Amino acid sequence: MGLMQGLSLMMLQQRGHLFAWVPVCLACGIGCYFMLRVEPGLPVLMWLIVGAVFLIWIQRFLPETVCPVMVALALGMIGFDLAALRAHAVGGPVLGWRYYGAIEGRIVGIDRSQSDALRLTLDRVVLERVSRDRTPTRVRVSLHGDQSHSIAAEPGLRVMTTGHLSPPSGPVEPGGFDFQRHAWFARLGAVGYTRNPMLGVAAASQGRTGLVVLRVRMAASERVQAALAGDIGGFATAITTGDRSAISQTALFDLRASNLAHLLAISGLHMGLLSAVVFGALRLVLSLIPWVALRWPTRSIAAAGALIAATGYLALSGGNVATERAFVMVAVALGALMLGRRALSLRAVAIAATIVLTFRPEALMGPGFQMSFAATTALVAVFGWLREADLSLGPKWLAPAVATFISSAVAGGFTAPVGAAHFNSIAHFGLVANLLSVPLMGLLVMPAAVAALVVAPFGLDHLPLWIMGLGLRWILAVAAFVADLDGAQGHVKGPGVWVLPMMALGFLWLLLWQGRLRFAGLAVVAAAFVLWHQAARPTVLIADTGNLVGVMTTQGRALSKAKGAGFVARNWLENDGDGAEQEYAAARWGPNMRIAGQDIIHLSGKRAVAAFGGCTAGQIVVSSVDIDRHIGDCLILDPAHMRKTGAIAMHLENGGLKMQTARQLAGTRLWTQWPDM
Repeated sequence: MGLMQGLSLMMLQQRGHLFAWVPVCLACGIGCYFMLRVEPGLPVLMWLIVGAVFLIWIQRFLPETVCPVMVALALGMIGFDLAALRAHAVGGPVLGWRYYGAIEGRIVGIDRSQSDALRLTLDRVVLERVSRDRTPTRVRVSLHGDQSHSIAAEPGLRVMTTGHLSPPSGPVEPGGFDFQRHAWFARLGAVGYTRNPMLGVAAASQGRTGLVVLRVRMAASERVQAALAGDIGGFATAITTGDRSAISQTALFDLRASNLAHLLAISGLHMGLLSAVVFGALRLVLSLIPWVALRWPTRSIAAAGALIAATGYLALSGGNVATERAFVMVAVALGALMLGRRALSLRAVAIAATIVLTFRPEALMGPGFQMSFAATTALVAVFGWLREADLSLGPKWLAPAVATFISSAVAGGFTAPVGAAHFNSIAHFGLVANLLSVPLMGLLVMPAAVAALVVAPFGLDHLPLWIMGLGLRWILAVAAFVADLDGAQGHVKGPGVWVLPMMALGFLWLLLWQGRLRFAGLAVVAAAFVLWHQAARPTVLIADTGNLVGVMTTQGRALSKAKGAGFVARNWLENDGDGAEQEYAAARWGPNMRIAGQDIIHLSGKRAVAAFGGCTAGQIVVSSVDIDRHIGDCLILDPAHMRKTGAIAMHLENGGLKMQTARQLAGTRLWTQWPDM
């Protein structure tokens, strides 16, 4: 058999299955856009559109085996342009300096920071002595200190205070999570804090729909917490309104260590369970009325009712990106039911992913998109294989338990590498915890939540909320038990930049390709794991403010400070796969930190700089304050230098230290704010 004939037969085998590759091709183009280090100009974007149109037109005249390749290339070009269009569309002024002064704006978001401080997102911002064209569209302010005299935060309320604002910070290490990019797409032009009271300037505006919904969310959250106290109430508000502010850090740690933290996020599981409960209840009620059951399309009516409920849930939960992804997936499935088509198929997953990537291309770079679609694609593909093979799941009484086990194992297996890559941890007993908890979410918690929502207008929601609390109490108990087991949580180092893309393409090839060649995807996944295992962590890390230095030793990374810069320290240690606390890592720091013949000296604060006598060749001096550059013949890294470079990493190469900066890897993009070198 000739090569062309073999390719032709292989492509014929893919007929009817190629649509699932549409979001994959779009994602490749989007990923290429975000990996660039220089922002592409308008001519490049225009030529890509022209090229995509040309490829789609010319493929009609080419052999059938080549047509899918032409379409795939065109989709990649379209994905690239979609990402660029979105990046330009959300653009706005970004604060270019550290600001202290009056801050005034309208509250459009209320949440809590990792330190449990109340955090307000403001739009219609006014800053003292800052022109309108340089004022950020939105800012986010954390409220620290004594806020007993502050006005109660209310959506739509116009407030003012005096506080500190800064531009969104860059990665804590070269190649790390890029908060500047995240803030750009969230339309945040500055972030900061205040220790002064928040004062009301004008009454809450009533006209904007989003603010009305936010007020309803806050009222619902308060009502749930009034009925369910403590972490149970915090858990309940998290899965009903998206408000996580009432759940303690201890409970959050337990949920993460037991791989149950996904139950907090309003994602596909919650949206699917709620829709299933409403769909099942409506269809049961309609089937009990013979005249309706015999004459009306009860399945389509029930699906329409479930879609309405899912839409309301989307609005009540705040409509964040994760919830939007879940809603799109559920809407596609319910739409298929209304049209009499199979609700869950790879085509439905592809439609949902295509919609999300078209309107929010930046979602591709986040763990939420990657994990949710990894789990959904794997579950649909695996259960599709079981259905085609006509494999039995055992006796009818055992089949639901077997299906639950398979679902948890498949979803956990396909999302675990993504979670480990982003969060540097693995819950070793996560499968057990999910088997003990997820069924209860579907059988008790979500039905009770739906019942509470239905009877809440009549003031009868206390009983369903109490029932809901029983299920959540069990889940929290499981999380605490599993988290306390020896070896419950493991830590892994961060992967290289190509590991996740390779892993994703390998898994997608395995799940989507038809024929024996699909197993080549396993080789790609294996190669990705090898690259991950061989990934080298930087020998030296320096924070972009110069207030922390980390040096890799035989005991792990040694940190120059036991306190301060806690966020940076935690990220460095997690990326190393090191579960040590900052204080323990600081104990590894010795009086003479010497790497490749060079001494690493850290000066923290003005007193340390004043007491420093000078340096010699072969020394690297890192200072948290600007320092005189004539103190000696050494390499000086102070805030003045690192404002231009961002965080710095040094790698051992050929017996010396090679420097790499965050600026080199992040490049010059719309969202980067680098001063001139």
